[in-house]
Amino acid sequence: MKINRKAPLVAQKQIFIEAPPQTVWNTQTDINNWSTCQPDIRASKLDSRLTVGSTFRWKSGGLNVASTIEVIEPGREIGWTGRALGASAKHIWKLTSQDNGTLVTTEESMEEWSIRLMKLISPKFLDNSLDTWLKNLKTKAEKEPANLS
Repeated sequence: MKINRKAPLVAQKQIFIEAPPQTVWNTQTDINNWSTCQPDIRASKLDSRLTVGSTFRWKSGGLNVASTIEVIEPGREIGWTGRALGASAKHIWKLTSQDNGTLVTTEESMEEWSIRLMKLISPKFLDNSLDTWLKNLKTKAEKEPANLS
């Protein structure tokens, strides 16, 4: 899966988390509990187990988002597509083991009519959103007991 680099909104961000990849993975893929560590997410529900093709619904920024898992490599990569009112997105997360922790890279593209409007109103919306998500992921994962399994 690849994001659309020609979409109206595109962002890529990284953060180093002082926790093993499995801990970061468990935190990031615990979709049903995203609202406990991501204040912008009011609710989230995975419809089945976490596999390619599974769907989840979540409420973020006042929007109801329907997403589908497109790629999953446990402990290393997860990517999904999502749709909400006049918008579509592709979002990829990659985890790379490093000394004393995990480098997390995320990239997202957003497009369609409502995103063109969003870009005019708030051109840094996606950058800010990914920064916030990464910082919250870091805070939560670094508080978790080490899970090396």
